This record gives sequence, structure tokens and C-alpha cells, in this order.
Amino acid sequence: MPEQSSTPLVLDPAASDHHAEHQALRDRGPATRVDLLGLTVWSVTDPALLKQLLTSTQVSKDGRAHWPAYADTVSTWPLALWIAVESMFTAYGGDHRRLRRMVAPALSARRVQDLRPTVETIVTTLLDDLEARPAGESVDLREHFAYPLPIAVLGRLMGIADSQLQGFRNVVDGVFDTTATAVQAAENTASLYKALDDLIAAKRAEPADDMTSLLIAARDHEGDGGGFTDGELRDTLLLMISAGYETTVNVTDQAVTALLTDPEQLSHLRAGRATWDDVVEETLRHEPALKHLPLRYALTDIALPDGRTIPRGEAILASYAAANRHPDWHGPTADRFDVTRLNKDHLAFGHGVHFCLGAPLARMEVATALRLLFTRFPDIELAVPAGELRTLPTAIGNGHRTLPVRPRRTTGEPAR
Repeated sequence: MPEQSSTPLVLDPAASDHHAEHQALRDRGPATRVDLLGLTVWSVTDPALLKQLLTSTQVSKDGRAHWPAYADTVSTWPLALWIAVESMFTAYGGDHRRLRRMVAPALSARRVQDLRPTVETIVTTLLDDLEARPAGESVDLREHFAYPLPIAVLGRLMGIADSQLQGFRNVVDGVFDTTATAVQAAENTASLYKALDDLIAAKRAEPADDMTSLLIAARDHEGDGGGFTDGELRDTLLLMISAGYETTVNVTDQAVTALLTDPEQLSHLRAGRATWDDVVEETLRHEPALKHLPLRYALTDIALPDGRTIPRGEAILASYAAANRHPDWHGPTADRFDVTRLNKDHLAFGHGVHFCLGAPLARMEVATALRLLFTRFPDIELAVPAGELRTLPTAIGNGHRTLPVRPRRTTGEPAR
């Protein structure tokens, strides 16, 4: 029987040992009360229950409408931005369908496919820069490869000038920081919205063939069903930038780490027993970009499989990383990274109506980056022991602070 406790499990804001924490969550049953930065919510780790809740009309993401504690929480909680934004991320029912319908064309299959040559060019340029470094020199692959790729892609997709990209990166980093105080988070939010307002003004003055201009056109459209409100436009741009940047960085980071710490997995790829798409999916299962995703709200009492109840009006935390490694889903080897695993199903992109629209783009970016990286540098290796890699100090994101590697072309042959 799972260990049940009326005392909430306090989640570590710095996530110093997230694997142990996720096991502790699973040990407490399909759902358990946790303390997330001073807020008591229900963490759901059972994959079957989580899928049920993610598709239920009795669970909402609209805290303004469906969470009695919203007003008291939003002014003081460090993660207030996650619940206060006005976009499809926090919308429910008809509002969610309206917003998603307007965003979908900007991430269509055609646009993603059209971006493939751009992604390959960006990756090749980044690899050229790595190859130009002195032979044997250690380089932080997260900083010099995993970060600049999605930032450059977002710049192309959204029409953000290169000179503005670093500024967006700095403030988006703050969105995922669960060690920040409420004051620090509020200051970061103000800076972020200033950058978004400047982008909207520039694109409204000079529209182009990019996502930002398309969304502005949808905002200004007065046809059937209307367009975005000003707040929805700004927060939709925020969603596109934050969802398309930090998450892709983390998946690239975790995939490279897994391959460099387990030579057997690379041998599967080189022998044709697995593909780069397999690597991406197993990474998404094994180390998803986001550990937990705030928040959802119960519209009615929700009966749990173990006899307990999530009361109406209480908040729910989707604990994707813990669910992805649940033994009921992936058996006794759930904790093992295995690119040949037949069932790589996961919840890294969510489930149901809120499934991530940017998933095809993220998958394409990471698979392209990995394929070209390991082709150019087949003998790339970690520059520090794996045990010295330090995870990001956040309960939300899931990556490393740095990823030091030596990008060698072939054994005994220095990089050019």
C-alpha cells in the first residue's frame, strides 16, 4: 500500500535530488498533497489518473474563474506568472478553443517543415564554432549549443532581431526560477512584459511573415469570434517564447548527457538499432524538460483510486517527470534510459486539449541537433565525471547548470 500522510510533502525549490523526490511522491499514492513554494496543492504522479484529469472537463486551468484561492495567491506567490497569464495556457472550454485555433496556423506542419533547412544551417554554424576551438579544450555545450539553437529558431519564427534575443533569454530564465522571491519574480515579469510590448509595437509598425505579425493580425481581426485581447496577445507571445526556448534547451542537454554517460546507447544508434527520433522520445520520457507544471483546479470533488478525494476548488500540480517513470507504466526498468525501449510513451508535452502545439518543432530541432552533433564529433565526451554535473536549481525546469564536453572529431585526431 502507498504511504499516505496528511502532512504535505515540501518540494525542494532547488530540486537538489529530484529523482528521490519523485520516488517519494509516487510512494505516497496516485496523488498527494505537496507544498510548492508555500502553496499546498495536489501532486498527481499516477499516469492513468493524470491522463484522466488532463482530459476531464471537471478540471480547469483558469484560476481566475475556478480557483477560490486565486486572488489571495496571485499577489504573493513567486510563480504567480504561471497562473496569471491570459493565454491558451490558462484558458478553459470555449476560450481555450478560440485561442488555440488562432495560434495553430503559426505552428502548422508546413511552417515547421519550412524551418528545417534553417535549423540545419543554425546547427551547422554552431558546430563550426565548436570545431574552431583549440583541440582538447572543454566547452559548455549547454551554453554554446543547446541554448543558442532554439533562441535563433525563435528569432526566425517570431521575427525577433538578433540584438533582442539575449534580452528575451535573460527574462525567460527568470520565469523558470523557483528560488526567486515574489519581489524578484515581479520585477522579472515587468521586464518581460516591457520586452513583449516593444516587440508588438515594432511588428505592428512593420509587419512581416512571422509568428508575431500573424498573431497581431489575429488580434486586430474583427471577424466572427473576434481576435485576441491585448492581454491575450502579449501572453500568447510569452507562451510561444518560454515554451519554445527553455524546454528545447533542456531536452538537448539531457539527451547528450544520457548518450555520453551510457556508451551502449550510442552503439545502438551506430548499429541502426535505434534512430535519433528514438533518442528524443526516450529523453522526453526519462528526463522531460519540465518536472512539474502549475496549475489546474478541480471543478468538483474528484475521487482518487485509493479512496481519498481532491476537494472541489483545490489546485492540482501535473508532475510529469514522476509520472513518466512510474513502474505501472514502464515496468521495473522505468528509471533506465533505453533508446531501444518499445514503449516510450510519455507526458512531456502534456495530454488532451492542452497538448503542446510546438511539439513537432521541438522534436525536429532536438533530433537535428543530435544527429549533426554526433556526426561531426563522433568521439565527443564529457569533460567532467557525470557525478559532477549539477542540476538546475528549479522545481520546474529539468536540465544542468552546465554541460562541459570535449567535442572531438575522431579518436586521436584533433579538431580542426
